Amino acid sequence: MKSYIGAILQVKQHLVNQHLLRLYMVKLENLTKDFARVRAVDDLSLHVRHGEIFGFLGPNGAGKSTTIRLMIGLLKPTWGRVLVDGIDLATKPRHVKRIIGYVPDQPFLYDRLSGREFITFHAQLFQVPQDRQQNALSELSKRLGMDGLLDERIESYSQGARQKIAILGALIHEPRLIVLDEPLVGLDPKSARILKDILRERVNDGATVFLSTHILPIAQELCDRMAIIDRGKLLALGGYEEIRGREDANLESAFLRITESSPTGETP
Repeated sequence: MKSYIGAILQVKQHLVNQHLLRLYMVKLENLTKDFARVRAVDDLSLHVRHGEIFGFLGPNGAGKSTTIRLMIGLLKPTWGRVLVDGIDLATKPRHVKRIIGYVPDQPFLYDRLSGREFITFHAQLFQVPQDRQQNALSELSKRLGMDGLLDERIESYSQGARQKIAILGALIHEPRLIVLDEPLVGLDPKSARILKDILRERVNDGATVFLSTHILPIAQELCDRMAIIDRGKLLALGGYEEIRGREDANLESAFLRITESSPTGETP
């Protein structure tokens, strides 16, 4: 009888644990990444809730891009784990990657393809039905001002147009997790405003956004919560009002206070 009750309790605890995991779209647990003698990410733990825009902030070399590459499966951690929608990335990488849309800090584009061919290629990778991809491409390209460029080769694009086509590729399959590493680079103010509107609309429809940016006013305006890291370590986590100290006028002053007061010296 005791063993039977114990088994029931174990099952109940497992179900509770699974429920808790699925409260978060992203959960990083003790994430660590070593390169030779440099520790780029150092025992990093944080969670991102469903349906929020989460800002990921830090100085140059803080470990932001490395963390993002670990989070989407482009790098393997030295130890620790990544859970996306309650699923361990290490055990089901293909399943996790299907629900992610990713714009890296330096997008790789196929210059000999047209913008339309590039987007179609992305859509086919994610098995998006043709009618859905055509409708999505028509709407997004019009909003981002890319209608007249879609049939031109990418090699002829300006930096801003290249960034827009990378964004279109990341959004075409309507991902549940949108991961953006410096997405506003090269965008004019109007396009940046449109992208911010699109991201908020996607979140309102149930998606989650993980956004790394150096543009602190954008993070202050757009992000529901944010994390600040330096030397791969988490320094602050919470909403704007939680991160801002009483003496801080804005996120910029809070960011400088937090990063300048963090421990100095070489990363172990």
